[in-house]
Amino acid sequence: MVKGLLAVLSIALTVFALADCVQTVDDKVRGIPKWAWIVLIVLLPWVGPITWLVVGRERAPEPDARPRRDGPSAPDEDPEFLRRLDDDIRRERRERQQREQGEEPDDPIG
Repeated sequence: MVKGLLAVLSIALTVFALADCVQTVDDKVRGIPKWAWIVLIVLLPWVGPITWLVVGRERAPEPDARPRRDGPSAPDEDPEFLRRLDDDIRRERRERQQREQGEEPDDPIG
Protein backbone atom coordinates (compact mmCIF):
# COMPACT_ATOMS: atom_id res chain seq x y z
CA MET A 1 0.00 0.00 0.00
CA VAL A 2 2.78 2.44 0.94
CA LYS A 3 4.75 1.59 -2.21
CA GLY A 4 1.70 2.23 -4.32
CA LEU A 5 1.09 5.56 -2.64
CA LEU A 6 4.74 6.58 -3.13
CA ALA A 7 4.54 5.59 -6.80
CA VAL A 8 1.39 7.66 -7.31
CA LEU A 9 2.93 10.65 -5.49
CA SER A 10 6.09 10.37 -7.58
CA ILE A 11 4.12 10.28 -10.82
CA ALA A 12 1.92 13.20 -9.72
CA LEU A 13 4.94 15.28 -8.71
CA THR A 14 6.69 14.48 -11.99
CA VAL A 15 3.64 15.39 -14.07
CA PHE A 16 3.14 18.64 -12.14
CA ALA A 17 6.80 19.68 -12.43
CA LEU A 18 6.91 18.70 -16.11
CA ALA A 19 3.77 20.71 -16.91
CA ASP A 20 5.13 23.67 -14.94
CA CYS A 21 8.47 23.49 -16.76
CA VAL A 22 6.90 23.26 -20.20
CA GLN A 23 4.60 26.21 -19.51
CA THR A 24 7.32 28.42 -18.06
CA VAL A 25 8.61 31.16 -20.36
CA ASP A 26 12.23 30.56 -21.41
CA ASP A 27 13.32 33.86 -19.84
CA LYS A 28 12.17 32.64 -16.41
CA VAL A 29 14.12 29.34 -16.49
CA ARG A 30 17.23 29.39 -14.29
CA GLY A 31 20.43 27.35 -14.29
CA ILE A 32 20.24 25.10 -17.32
CA PRO A 33 18.24 25.24 -20.57
CA LYS A 34 14.59 24.22 -20.52
CA TRP A 35 15.20 21.02 -22.51
CA ALA A 36 17.75 19.92 -19.89
CA TRP A 37 15.24 20.56 -17.10
CA ILE A 38 12.68 18.42 -18.92
CA VAL A 39 15.20 15.56 -19.22
CA LEU A 40 16.16 15.94 -15.56
CA ILE A 41 12.52 15.91 -14.43
CA VAL A 42 11.66 12.82 -16.46
CA LEU A 43 14.79 10.75 -15.77
CA LEU A 44 15.33 11.45 -12.06
CA PRO A 45 12.15 10.77 -10.09
CA TRP A 46 11.79 12.87 -6.92
CA VAL A 47 15.14 14.63 -7.42
CA GLY A 48 14.37 16.18 -10.82
CA PRO A 49 10.88 17.49 -10.02
CA ILE A 50 11.83 18.79 -6.57
CA THR A 51 14.95 20.48 -7.94
CA TRP A 52 12.87 22.15 -10.66
CA LEU A 53 10.29 23.39 -8.16
CA VAL A 54 12.93 24.73 -5.77
CA VAL A 55 15.53 26.32 -8.08
CA GLY A 56 14.46 25.83 -11.69
CA ARG A 57 12.47 28.97 -12.32
CA GLU A 58 12.08 32.49 -11.03
CA ARG A 59 9.30 32.77 -8.50
CA ALA A 60 6.66 35.46 -8.35
CA PRO A 61 7.42 38.33 -5.98
CA GLU A 62 6.29 38.03 -2.38
CA PRO A 63 2.70 39.14 -1.74
CA ASP A 64 4.00 42.05 0.36
CA ALA A 65 5.91 43.34 -2.69
CA ARG A 66 2.66 44.17 -4.52
CA PRO A 67 1.85 47.85 -4.69
CA ARG A 68 -0.88 48.92 -2.31
CA ARG A 69 -3.77 51.01 -3.53
CA ASP A 70 -4.17 54.43 -2.05
CA GLY A 71 -7.47 55.15 -0.44
CA PRO A 72 -10.14 52.77 0.82
CA SER A 73 -10.22 49.20 -0.41
CA ALA A 74 -13.89 48.66 0.41
CA PRO A 75 -16.96 50.91 0.56
CA ASP A 76 -17.23 50.61 4.32
CA GLU A 77 -13.74 52.11 4.64
CA ASP A 78 -14.63 55.19 2.58
CA PRO A 79 -15.74 58.06 4.85
CA GLU A 80 -17.49 59.88 1.99
CA PHE A 81 -19.50 56.77 1.11
CA LEU A 82 -20.46 56.25 4.76
CA ARG A 83 -21.52 59.90 5.07
CA ARG A 84 -23.75 59.67 1.97
CA LEU A 85 -25.19 56.39 3.21
CA ASP A 86 -26.01 57.94 6.58
CA ASP A 87 -27.62 60.95 4.85
CA ASP A 88 -29.72 58.65 2.66
CA ILE A 89 -30.89 56.60 5.65
CA ARG A 90 -31.84 59.73 7.60
CA ARG A 91 -33.69 61.19 4.58
CA GLU A 92 -35.66 57.96 4.05
CA ARG A 93 -36.60 57.79 7.74
CA ARG A 94 -37.73 61.43 7.68
CA GLU A 95 -39.82 60.86 4.53
CA ARG A 96 -41.39 57.73 6.00
CA GLN A 97 -42.31 59.60 9.20
CA GLN A 98 -43.84 62.43 7.17
CA ARG A 99 -45.88 59.96 5.10
CA GLU A 100 -47.11 58.24 8.27
CA GLN A 101 -48.17 61.62 9.67
CA GLY A 102 -49.91 62.51 6.42
CA GLU A 103 -47.53 65.26 5.39
CA GLU A 104 -46.00 65.78 1.98
CA PRO A 105 -42.27 64.91 1.96
CA ASP A 106 -39.83 67.74 1.36
CA ASP A 107 -38.50 67.52 -2.18
CA PRO A 108 -35.09 69.21 -2.25
CA ILE A 109 -34.76 68.63 -6.01
CA GLY A 110 -37.99 70.15 -7.24
